[in-house]
Amino acid sequence: DDNIVLFRRAPAELNRRNLERFARTLRGEVARGAGFTCLIAGDSELRRLNRGFLGKDYPTDVLSFPDPASGAILGEMAISAARARAQAAAFGHSLENEICILMLHGLLHLLGMDHETDRGQMARAEAAWRQRLTLPAGLIERVRP
Repeated sequence: DDNIVLFRRAPAELNRRNLERFARTLRGEVARGAGFTCLIAGDSELRRLNRGFLGKDYPTDVLSFPDPASGAILGEMAISAARARAQAAAFGHSLENEICILMLHGLLHLLGMDHETDRGQMARAEAAWRQRLTLPAGLIERVRP
């Protein structure tokens, strides 16, 4: 039950306990108790998953894999530690904060939200949760003009 976050080729400096605590907070508050798993891996793993499931042959920052068959488990997500590190540097916050932003974003996708089609619903939800969880600017907000 406590293994919400799995680490594969994750940077040694990551505070795993903080990330696991944040994931439990997400599970309790955002997911209302529903479970999910988050894999933190390297670019090559994200590229392989992106190619295999979405047909896109490049690494990406976060991928979400909803599991609609199971009511208790929302699904799984994977986060690239390398993408997170680059984005953290670009936006001037910590790697840990960036992974938390990506985890929140991935969870909102697992909950069925889609920022590409929902006319801003996910962006508003992400902004509200980010503020409540004291996280810096989120993914959707960054790409807005």
